[in-house]
Amino acid sequence: MARFELVMPKMGESIIEATIIRWVKNVGDTIEEEDVIVEIATDKVDSEIPSPVDGKLSEVLYKEGDVVPVGQVIAVISMDEESEIAGQAVSESGVPQQEAPVEPAAEIIKPAEEKSSFTRFYSPLVRSISRQENIPAEELEKIPGSGKDGRLTRDDLLRYISRRSLPAAKETPVTAILPKPIVSEGPKVLASPGDELVEMDRMRRLIADHMVMSKKTSPHVTSFIEVDMSRVVRWRDKVKDEFLRREKEKLTYMPIIVEAAARALKDFPGVNASVDGYTIILKKNINIGMATALPNGNLIVPVIKNADQKNLLGLAKTVNDLANRARNNKLDPDDIQGGTFTITNLGTFASLTGAPVINQPQVAILGIGVIKKKPVVIETEEGDMIGIRSICILSLAYDHRAVDGALGGMYLQRVAEYLENYDMNRTV
Repeated sequence: MARFELVMPKMGESIIEATIIRWVKNVGDTIEEEDVIVEIATDKVDSEIPSPVDGKLSEVLYKEGDVVPVGQVIAVISMDEESEIAGQAVSESGVPQQEAPVEPAAEIIKPAEEKSSFTRFYSPLVRSISRQENIPAEELEKIPGSGKDGRLTRDDLLRYISRRSLPAAKETPVTAILPKPIVSEGPKVLASPGDELVEMDRMRRLIADHMVMSKKTSPHVTSFIEVDMSRVVRWRDKVKDEFLRREKEKLTYMPIIVEAAARALKDFPGVNASVDGYTIILKKNINIGMATALPNGNLIVPVIKNADQKNLLGLAKTVNDLANRARNNKLDPDDIQGGTFTITNLGTFASLTGAPVINQPQVAILGIGVIKKKPVVIETEEGDMIGIRSICILSLAYDHRAVDGALGGMYLQRVAEYLENYDMNRTV
């Protein structure tokens, strides 16, 4: 009987530890490859760890609530001889796992205040929020939790923080079951009879917090430009069937626009930036986020890393892969980190244009309107004439602390030039 050591996976460039939320499998359970063994949480996302091998869960080395460094062995799976071969094939090191002494959970280094003050489990996200809001351990311990075994969830903490900022009210005897109050930073809104109250889910709350924070942080300015996409449309119509046959994937407009946006960012690096106080940080890498609508109505922004270094084929495959995995909830934490600029496709839902909200800590976001045939004035050597062209309105929302109208306008104009002068003889 061989051993396969399951380790805490690397969940992103900046993540060095994760918390074990729940063991889905128990010691002694038979496990098949891809069975979820444990649920973990970081201060970014919650994730599941599947088994890479068939076998039986023989050891669990950490308890629920333990914080475990990346790369640490968290469980041992016993395999038969056939499974051992599979386990060797998928091992991160590429060699068979050998039995080795494992550090006990008590040896994990945790912040001193967590060891001495906390009497229940808090996820990294909850701890991070409590530190930002300056909530001491004693106060945190008193907040009721709605999670498993009384665990304090992020929603519990945000609800408490919202109420915490309100002036104390006199106690009034409760004589009836009242609906849960809706607390927000805006004016108080009272529900009328017949109204339906819908609690935001976790992702929608994250989006709400991020959007409000962005508006508070950046003075938004939005510029618009009409782009003649006729050459792009004709070229795509010419190659899309062959592309689908050869690559087994669709060629959409998104990778074409991502390519143009990335080229323009190299021309105007001030748009590929962040702001820290009075310092503008010009980003070396061009990592373009792609806002993606999910089936449940929420939004997520997977990131195309080093978009300027990919050819159109690479961009098309990356765009399709990220979009598919986003819609099927298969993104890794690293897929949504490190963005330096964002594109949102407003035209997916037939919108002509829009003024999107900047995805902090970036300084600009590009909105793509629907591509629509319109009559336009065409200037020729023989004079002006009316013609039918495929027109798209692009919008650029930018942070006026770092990007002025001139820079924003020049960037938007450069993107338009790349698209309007598209090479009709290009191969992909």
